[in-house]
Amino acid sequence: MTTVEIPGSKSVTARALFLAAAADGTTTLVRPLLSDDTEGFAEGLRTLGYRLTEEPGRWRIEGRPQGPAHDAEVYCRDGATTARFLPVLAAAGRGAFRFDASAQMRRRPLGPLTEALRTLGVDLTHEDAEGHHPLRIAAAGVRGGELTLDASRSSQYLTALLLLGPLTERGLRITVTDLVSAPYVEITIAMMRAFGATVTRTGRVFEVAPGGYRATTYAVEPDASTASYFFAAAALTGRRVTVPGLGREALQGDLRFVDVLSRMGARVEVGADRVTVEGPRDGGLAGLTVDMRDISDTMPTLAAIAPYAGGPVRIENVANTRIKECDRLEACAGNLRRLGVDVATGHDWIEIRPGTPRGTELASHGDHRMVMSFSVTGLRAPDIGFDDPGCVRKTFPGFHEAFARLRDDWAATG
Repeated sequence: MTTVEIPGSKSVTARALFLAAAADGTTTLVRPLLSDDTEGFAEGLRTLGYRLTEEPGRWRIEGRPQGPAHDAEVYCRDGATTARFLPVLAAAGRGAFRFDASAQMRRRPLGPLTEALRTLGVDLTHEDAEGHHPLRIAAAGVRGGELTLDASRSSQYLTALLLLGPLTERGLRITVTDLVSAPYVEITIAMMRAFGATVTRTGRVFEVAPGGYRATTYAVEPDASTASYFFAAAALTGRRVTVPGLGREALQGDLRFVDVLSRMGARVEVGADRVTVEGPRDGGLAGLTVDMRDISDTMPTLAAIAPYAGGPVRIENVANTRIKECDRLEACAGNLRRLGVDVATGHDWIEIRPGTPRGTELASHGDHRMVMSFSVTGLRAPDIGFDDPGCVRKTFPGFHEAFARLRDDWAATG
């Protein structure tokens, strides 16, 4: 059995940084993720005047319930959580703020969130394309109130507004007309409660009471999306992988990827504080049709091992993956075709037929998930390379080293 230590969750780390910055007191984050995305978020907080100290294995953040310390211009890099959460944090304070991001992030939509902020009275202007970065905010606090939100393109719009709720004068009541990746919202609610907020949900209505946040010590669990590559590796090769730190009480919905592997024939054990996946000894995985709307970040992981299944693998209800770091549906399809695999796509689905991938260089599209997912394909298809292998620094700078150790361990054990 191989045990793999997975770095901290990107989603949990980003939320924890927001909550710590907004809290009354000094928060300690234990085992936060160190990556380009989370360091970009931390850099953005510092630019806004928050004090953040990095120590081995922990970060300390001095909260400012009153908001940013001064006017600022913030560059959000490629980070979607940075680009969507920090403007909300600034809007709750007072001052003049400008936010910009990389060309890749500028292409990603922001409109439903900024329209919601305008509904709440925030003075906000998009400098170029409406609904996209860059944007300016003349902040004077947020009174709160009621609004209706379409979160069918990204659950981060709802998360950002929920995080804002306790910082408003009156609280928020949000009616959601549609929601994708719902488990990420459950992460948000659980974490807000851990920082002292009151949040309730009744169907599609979310209510957040005013009152702010309290500082705490918060341990960041391993990243379930990152763990999916190692679970998939075990399923594909008939090996056994255990990831400690994730278990029955894990916050992250992407851990449900192991249920998909189980349906394909892998043996899955979910314990109190660890998850183990063992692939079929004959390497034979079953084809399936699966709705991945709630765990769409793991769609590329499944697509990357799908050619080795005994029947077609059809992944449905993942239209939102078209507006991630790249159009992931077409990026996966394009790479599978480069590998010689028969694949078809529609507006919100991809179907992959059994095949024998051949070695070639694949397109990363600057997307960390393309590289990490198709690295798993390379366990059974020699000579797979990438045009930009370094883009994994966004969420897991040490991925290639960790994956090489996995290969070496399995090679040594035969």
